Amino acid sequence: MRFRYPIFLDLEGAAVLVVGGGPIALRKATGLAEAGAIITVIAPDLVDGLASVAQRIEQRQYRHGDVADYQLVITATNDPALNAQVAADAKKNRVWVNSADDPDNCSFILPAIARRGPVTVAVSTGGASPALASRLRADIASTYLTAAVEAAAVELARQRAVIHATGAKTEDIDWTGRVDAALAAGFEC
Repeated sequence: MRFRYPIFLDLEGAAVLVVGGGPIALRKATGLAEAGAIITVIAPDLVDGLASVAQRIEQRQYRHGDVADYQLVITATNDPALNAQVAADAKKNRVWVNSADDPDNCSFILPAIARRGPVTVAVSTGGASPALASRLRADIASTYLTAAVEAAAVELARQRAVIHATGAKTEDIDWTGRVDAALAAGFEC
């Protein structure tokens, strides 16, 4: 099984290339923009809204080597050969690449994500079934991403900040009682 190491990235200010101009490219670019990425889109045709989430648009065909100046690349075209070419270029240039619905041409995959305040839940099937990951994400979100969980996360962040302000570390603390108390307090709200 590939894709066994889940990770959350700080993409604030990161240069990201999206190759493709359709609805999937728009969805991917929107999520990247929300994460603070600086997005360039290369595509001959664009759906409405894509230009508003990207900082730079190049309305043209992808050219070999276009990936070189980016930290992350997303391919979202309806041309499997082009997606494979972009992925090969990215891998050759040591740039992380995701090819929409094509795990064989990915160096990373994107999980199904649900957010509530500072809490993010990401679910993946390792590319086996994005539909199952989406269903699990929805079930988890409806059950666990509540106002109480959000309030607990905010309170626990406050407690960590107080501990860090004293110069202490938080890794060696048993947080079980604090988490239980924060959750209980959140449910009382």
